[in-house]
Amino acid sequence: MHFTPVCLLLSCLRLSPDRTQFFKHESLSLTCDNQLNSTSHWRVKRKTAEGGVRQCGSGWGSAFSGSGCTIGSTYPSDSGVYWCESTESERSNTINITITGGSVILVSPALPVMEGDSVTMQCRPETNTSLDFYKDGLPMGRGAVAQVTIHSVSKSDEGFYKCVILGSGESAESWLSVKASLSLPPAAFSYTVTRMMYPIVVWAPFLLSTIILGLIIRDRKKAQTDAERRGSDEVVMDIVV
Repeated sequence: MHFTPVCLLLSCLRLSPDRTQFFKHESLSLTCDNQLNSTSHWRVKRKTAEGGVRQCGSGWGSAFSGSGCTIGSTYPSDSGVYWCESTESERSNTINITITGGSVILVSPALPVMEGDSVTMQCRPETNTSLDFYKDGLPMGRGAVAQVTIHSVSKSDEGFYKCVILGSGESAESWLSVKASLSLPPAAFSYTVTRMMYPIVVWAPFLLSTIILGLIIRDRKKAQTDAERRGSDEVVMDIVV
């Protein structure tokens, strides 16, 4: 999948493998990525239908490296919403993970993707058969290749996706999130640079004048001090002679 994952929070929850659907008995790991190197201590938490809200290591998963968590063998009861939470109750992004006991899953990115990137979603069946892809309940196409690629994704591509294996079953739905590009248009960039430069242009002459005035005062004081010292030496010499 050729895409740029987007996460612009204090801490970013990352999932490996990078997909939101898993077969039963697969393994996965979750990591709290400290974006700003804050001093907060982050832990992986989840909310499931059966277990409620629990921290990694409290009846599920195994904590590692302080802010990471791994599930060695997944079960449908592990399906739920996962996130990172700090000791100060700050929260990261959330990831909705689905564990299925069925015969097919949809492999799609766990994090939002950037507008303009290309995204490939794969349908992973137990056997190779004819496949159907759906977006928001509407068919997108059929084929023997178990994947679909969206070139240059946009906000209009955002939605719930699933795939269907004829005669076998279908995957659960996964939400594809698309974020707007962070790049500014030329006009906006020019406006932003102008606003940034305005205080510098306004205050630069004042700062420069202040520095020059300070140097002049310093030099005058130094010259006055040197003159006073020379006068004192001449008086001493006159007394000795």
